[in-house]
Amino acid sequence: MRPATRVTEPVVHGIPNCDTVKRARAWLAAQGVTYRWHDFRKSGVPADRLDAWLAGSQAARLLNRNGSTWRGLDDPARASAESSAGLRALLLAQPSLIRRPVVDWGVTTTVGFDAAQWSALLAQHPAAR
Repeated sequence: MRPATRVTEPVVHGIPNCDTVKRARAWLAAQGVTYRWHDFRKSGVPADRLDAWLAGSQAARLLNRNGSTWRGLDDPARASAESSAGLRALLLAQPSLIRRPVVDWGVTTTVGFDAAQWSALLAQHPAAR
């Protein structure tokens, strides 16, 4: 018998004035989910967590190519995102390029806000509440 995977308090990473982050945090509050908040602007991007995100299944979603920060980059900076080392350096230097929120649930990491996905996650792992 395998031991149960321990679910810890989720950590929500993002920028407080992002509309998607605001909706996500409101949704978590409405569900009664307690979480820790990590502000990219105040605390930066945690390099060890970024490495895990880039290695995980959500890596392709991590770079936000739709935002004004991406549109404001010059061509060499955009081209640097094509290599894994370049993408890592770019995301560390420009946290606004990370699609938000990134939530470390303990058992998985999600990128962006999807209420249906989050509801399913909470149903599978009620200890995340």
